[in-house]
Amino acid sequence: MSGARVMVVGAGGREHALAWVLARSPGVGEVLVAPGNAGTADLGPRVATPLGLATAEAVQWLAAEAERRAVDLVVVGPEAPLAAGLVDALAARGVAAYGPTRAAAELEASKAHAKAFMQRHAIPTAEAVTADRVEVASDAVGAFADRSGGRVVVKASGLAAGKGVTVARDPVEGRAAAAAAFAAGERQVVVEEFLEGDEVSLLVVCDGRRAVPLPLVEDHKAAFDGDLGPMTGGMGTLAPVDPWGPTGLDEAMRSVVAPTLDGLRAEGRPFVGTLFLGLMLTQMGPRLLEYNVRFGDPELQALVPLLASDAFELLDRAARGRLTDVRPAWRPGACACVVMAAEGYPGPPKTGVTLDLPADLGHDVVVFHAGTARDADGRLVSAGGRVLGVTAVGPDAGAAVAGAYAAVDRIGFPGAHVRRDIGRRPRRW
Repeated sequence: MSGARVMVVGAGGREHALAWVLARSPGVGEVLVAPGNAGTADLGPRVATPLGLATAEAVQWLAAEAERRAVDLVVVGPEAPLAAGLVDALAARGVAAYGPTRAAAELEASKAHAKAFMQRHAIPTAEAVTADRVEVASDAVGAFADRSGGRVVVKASGLAAGKGVTVARDPVEGRAAAAAAFAAGERQVVVEEFLEGDEVSLLVVCDGRRAVPLPLVEDHKAAFDGDLGPMTGGMGTLAPVDPWGPTGLDEAMRSVVAPTLDGLRAEGRPFVGTLFLGLMLTQMGPRLLEYNVRFGDPELQALVPLLASDAFELLDRAARGRLTDVRPAWRPGACACVVMAAEGYPGPPKTGVTLDLPADLGHDVVVFHAGTARDADGRLVSAGGRVLGVTAVGPDAGAAVAGAYAAVDRIGFPGAHVRRDIGRRPRRW
């Protein structure tokens, strides 16, 4: 084998997108995916993960397997194995990894920790109260709701796969969300003031000291059209979006990204990997809503079809602390990703539905598998909540969105749940 051997950890659409873009790199000889899905199987060997991904035993097993297979770089997709210390276990075996250590990953593993970190380092964010009892949360809901016409944000502190946030319309809904979080076993709940503005996702590739920003992405988190219904892991994305121009991005890098990296390094937990910043663009400037410590899903699916430079070089150099003068190149135009989810999502999904993917969806259309598998007869079937991420590149946002929906309408997926307004949200920019 010539070229690097890369292992992608995870099983969803983000991991299919990572395997797809890495397999296109001239520096990569083989891509392994642990455990992958039916889509990643077309790109390279799947590595069974008998212990899962996120227990102490699982991360040790994965690290040993990467060492045994002489993997040159491990790219960790989901947040759970990062929070469980997979990067630490890999480092102990001398295996290079793209992703933060367990200590750095606490920015996502605990929203209470993240909020306290923002406050310690003067990072602009919403005012908040971290509550360890339902009574404290209830009082905070009432206080913040009084400021903004009844609206308030309630966040479960622990990992929730993108579903742990409630943007409540009134105090009754806010108090119910807090009570539900405690009833589900959360030890802490973060209650925040509601911020008015437009939300964007800023993803930056970090090497511990330096950060390279990727194009801004617009996400659609709610289950239904018009941003209604419960929060999901994401129903679709559009990139790039330009809410503020280069001076606004410079401000976000100065006021949010730089103090985050400096603060983490000062606290002895330097950050390597993808820092994913949910930003609200308010009249007072960008305000940080939350941290994620990995590529967004499905944000990444709308970015990799636009990448014109070498993904492996970017991630490998970040993993080894060598991002100096790295500037990714991007195709002109835009990319839209529309998620085809299972019936019932974000609740219990209907699985085992036979899928029919036409081979001729278009030159600039890529379908990333998320929850897919092969049944006993080799047929492609649904095997999760978010099942497919249908992406299309076009000369502009409208053409990309139209191309993605044209492909969606040709895919056979009985009962699929699809938002019909991805990339069509009214914007202030």
